[in-house]
Amino acid sequence: MLVDKPLLAVLRGERRDPAPMWMMRQAGRYLPEYRALRAEKGSFLNLVYEPEAAAEITLQPLRRFPQLDAAILFSDILIVPYAIGQDLTFIAGEGPRLSPPLVEAALDDLAAQPDRLDPIYDTVARVKAALEPSKTLIGFAGSPWTVATYMVAGQGSRDQAEARRLAYADPGRFGAIIQRIEALTIEYLSKQVEAGAEALQLFDSWAGSLSPAQFERWVVAPTARIIAALKGLHPDTPIIGFPKGAGGKLPAYAREVGADAIGVDETVDPVWAATELPQAVAVQGNLDPLALIAGGEELNSAVRRVLDAFADRPHIFNLGHGILQDTPIANVEQLIALVKGDK
Repeated sequence: MLVDKPLLAVLRGERRDPAPMWMMRQAGRYLPEYRALRAEKGSFLNLVYEPEAAAEITLQPLRRFPQLDAAILFSDILIVPYAIGQDLTFIAGEGPRLSPPLVEAALDDLAAQPDRLDPIYDTVARVKAALEPSKTLIGFAGSPWTVATYMVAGQGSRDQAEARRLAYADPGRFGAIIQRIEALTIEYLSKQVEAGAEALQLFDSWAGSLSPAQFERWVVAPTARIIAALKGLHPDTPIIGFPKGAGGKLPAYAREVGADAIGVDETVDPVWAATELPQAVAVQGNLDPLALIAGGEELNSAVRRVLDAFADRPHIFNLGHGILQDTPIANVEQLIALVKGDK
């Protein structure tokens, strides 16, 4: 018996009303049930690497908000460099650290440990087995450019200067890093699909820091190669590309990478995006996470602007980036009611 999955339908080009929705980082720190489990397990990596806990966290937002149309795997984009051979730690209040940073270490000195990805596949399988049939399970990975910025610098940064410098100064060396990420990402996402993921998202969180030529070289080209490879392996699995900060470069990205949907961040005018992005491509987005924190009439008007802008094309409602940890639960309930037409 075939089960209707609204989010998958939109990813395959249908218009659905009301729009299917999910929220980036929907499994996370704004939920008291997540904070309780995090306190019990002790660290972020402990949660990621314990499949039972990671599956529970993935499912938590759908239990609290049953009108969400998708679960997204609870994990982190830096699992890939961890499997490539860098050490990964999370420092409270400061974020992730990868060592040794490739700005000073050689890529070939890293000893690959692909078994570090195995618990993630276990998590995917557990979630798929427990997920309500009408919901879609989304797997994900970071796109090569964004992952490379962390691998080169060893941590996040405001302007990704170390990676950008290396890409200009030694494009051969930087390209080798991109290629290593690209190859493992294809394998990683393919195995997520084999474990039960029904759609995939590629997060390029730092795409906005590049010039147009560098964007073509380090964002568009590697993303297109990954998507082409995955389409060859899993032709029925739709893929969402999310190049945060791409702005005016979004139409070229949408035309060239081969994604089934394009994630749009909150800095993009949705009316412009609806006009400029190819009509054959679904659009995902793009409520400002701070409008969600504000709630009230500001949230009402912001949601309506997004819904109205994308009313005539396949649209998945989402935030322009991840939900923030101080977001009131009541505001999420208000958002879902607005999108789903309950008030």
